[in-house]
Amino acid sequence: MLQIDLRGKIAFIAGIGDDQGYGWAIAKALAEAGATILIGTWTPIVRIFTTSWANGKFDESRMLSNGKMMEYAKLYALDASFDKPEDVPQEIRENKRYQEATGYTISEVAAAVAKDYGKIDIIVHSLANGPEVKKPLLETSRSGYLAAISSSSYSFLSLLAHFGPHLNKDGSILGLTYMASEKAVPGYGGGMSSAKAALESDTKTLAFEAGRKWGTRVNLISAGPLRSRAAKAIGFIDCMIDYSMANAPLVKDMTAEEVGYSAAFLLSPLASAITGTILYVDNGMHAMGIAIDSPCMQQKPSEG
Repeated sequence: MLQIDLRGKIAFIAGIGDDQGYGWAIAKALAEAGATILIGTWTPIVRIFTTSWANGKFDESRMLSNGKMMEYAKLYALDASFDKPEDVPQEIRENKRYQEATGYTISEVAAAVAKDYGKIDIIVHSLANGPEVKKPLLETSRSGYLAAISSSSYSFLSLLAHFGPHLNKDGSILGLTYMASEKAVPGYGGGMSSAKAALESDTKTLAFEAGRKWGTRVNLISAGPLRSRAAKAIGFIDCMIDYSMANAPLVKDMTAEEVGYSAAFLLSPLASAITGTILYVDNGMHAMGIAIDSPCMQQKPSEG
């Protein structure tokens, strides 16, 4: 039987903050395949996450098919908005949620992982943030737009640049995108659609550069809408899920596990010739050119 076997592989998943999002589902799928899991959690919520884990809040979600619970080998505080310690503004350094943490910039975390584990095999970028995501693009400020680009797309490049030297040959990095990169999705504003478009463009160039430099594969999954905590903050996730159910080729709920399984394949040796690719895991929604639930599609042809 053909199986995904990641035993002996070490995976760093950046962006897990709870047990609801795609990052968690990917980590769980990789754990099911035997990988050692390292987690990068946004610095201000590290204590919340570790306390919830210790108190059993995630126990049900952690359950694997073999009856054991998913474990992580180590958790690192990570703020992917900053590449080096000198990039961190003074007001951030003095923030009480940061004062307990050290070494949370991308370069520091990469160095810490290399010190702790040497070479690793997998990087997952499950990071996106747009402070003005609820604003239409025309009303987005320059600072809000650039913040979305920095947190949601440049961070992918930076993770690869800093972790690349610490990846084993045939290593792989995977990020998450959304169809708003190529089609207008009203409500997904604040420069987030631009950030996803940049992410997709960068993936092709990074696939070439990282492939030639380190033998690393670089891919994205364009995932359908999921009712995660982060998506709920945008404010229209229920509408997007209903829209997809009404118009996608596959009429069923989209699950985080489906993205997790697809990610496990892309990050495994089974996908050793796949790089620079965007894999759509969205019930086929990306293939549709019209909304079949539109009133005009319900009209009967006129008799002549």
